[in-house]
Amino acid sequence: MRAGPGQVLAGRYRLTDRPEALSTVAVDERSGDVVRLRGWELPAPLTDDQDADGAGSERGERLVRRVAAVGAAAPGHPRILQGAGAFVEGELLWTVEERPAGRPLAAVLAEGPLPPYRAAEIAADLAAALRALHDAGLTHGNLTAESVLVCEDGAALLGGLLPGVAEEVLAEELGGPGGRRRYEVRAELVGSVAERWPLDGGPAGDCWALGVLLHRMATGRAPYPESGVPELVTAVREGRRVPSEACGPLGPLVERLVQPDPARRPTAAEIRLELAELLAGAPEPTAEERVAEERVAQPLPQPRRPARGRRTAGRDGAPDAERPGAEASGPAGPPRVPPSLLGPLLVGGVFLLLVLGVVAVVLFAG
Repeated sequence: MRAGPGQVLAGRYRLTDRPEALSTVAVDERSGDVVRLRGWELPAPLTDDQDADGAGSERGERLVRRVAAVGAAAPGHPRILQGAGAFVEGELLWTVEERPAGRPLAAVLAEGPLPPYRAAEIAADLAAALRALHDAGLTHGNLTAESVLVCEDGAALLGGLLPGVAEEVLAEELGGPGGRRRYEVRAELVGSVAERWPLDGGPAGDCWALGVLLHRMATGRAPYPESGVPELVTAVREGRRVPSEACGPLGPLVERLVQPDPARRPTAAEIRLELAELLAGAPEPTAEERVAEERVAQPLPQPRRPARGRRTAGRDGAPDAERPGAEASGPAGPPRVPPSLLGPLLVGGVFLLLVLGVVAVVLFAG
């Protein structure tokens, strides 16, 4: 890798760490924003400026324009990480995406599967992002644990749109519009990640990928074998997978999402509605689930069930302060006089007034 900390790419992106697998964090010196750069090695025919007709550099710039066009068409949405474009520098194609504080979902899942209702919360955020993209006429095509960022407040953000586009246009540019060669190039770029190999594209393919990711979050593994691309693709085509019952309460939804008929899969809007209903009836988390959820910050309250651990109202609708055992918002001081002494004190007060009255009469009469 020829880039390192402190180096500036494209005249504006200063690297802040050493790239690993052509992925690095940088600071945009024009805006001050933190961004993530993702790079791909380009073959000489796509970068060679010595071609007599300049075809090499023109093909590289065509890649940049195709990637940037998708980024420009992407809707602004609170659950979508915004792409800032692409550029070619030397023999590398780079994409640029905003990078707020958080952890990739892949890093979270490396520590173990998530409780099913926590997985449902993340999936609901992703379904909202997919719906916005589909309404804008776009397909994501790169919904994986690596492309999802879990923020410090627990919200899940969908990224990876521009990297996914870059890999698809590279596969087409190097392998042609279809056929064996494109499959081989794409397999080299994408790898054996189950979410990236739906039988169909478009919005239905994105929903299938969300079903695969839901299974991965709930069980810690993909429903299809990932030992290699040929084995994975064959298993997807033949429907050989781990039963969805392993996903617990998410099983029925996962089953419908990964079925082969795209017309029978729920849309992103339907997925989000079903997950909201599931979360509305979620039981209190068990002790084991609470321990597991400590690995990930809980979401801030959204237009869905408030996050466990930050609930503003109980499941019965009563505010926490009104529930048994709940603490009041401010300290209430103890009563100055115990109730059991109020009666005797009142009688003693009346008797004292009578005595004082008698003394006064005697003094005036004397």
